Amino acid sequence: MATEEHTETRVEERVEERTGEHADDTATVTATAADGAEEVEALAGSGDVPRYPIAPGYRVNVRRGPGTKYGIVRTLPYGMRVPVYCQKPGERVTGPYGTSNLWDNIANGQFVSDAYVHTGNDGYIAPRCD
Repeated sequence: MATEEHTETRVEERVEERTGEHADDTATVTATAADGAEEVEALAGSGDVPRYPIAPGYRVNVRRGPGTKYGIVRTLPYGMRVPVYCQKPGERVTGPYGTSNLWDNIANGQFVSDAYVHTGNDGYIAPRCD
């Protein structure tokens, strides 16, 4: 059980350290004892940013930048819906929604490939990230 508490604390600290326009976001953290996996659901604080579903049956890696060479911040659980604050070109990735070089910023310093997010569009659906 100490491992679960440590996992929750580490994720909560990461959420609290976020700064900038997404600092008001909150997170709900659940650690499962069976496999030690973290399930983190980011909740948009203002509610005015649309949320888009991750492809069914996929657990998607969230990365520090727009490509697979960037470190993994966390893995999204099945059925997750994510806000897309801005988008940035990066590494080309093939996923269930085609091949794309767009990466969606879902929180401060956190990106997922648009090829795994059902936005209903092959192009930009949010402003370009700076």
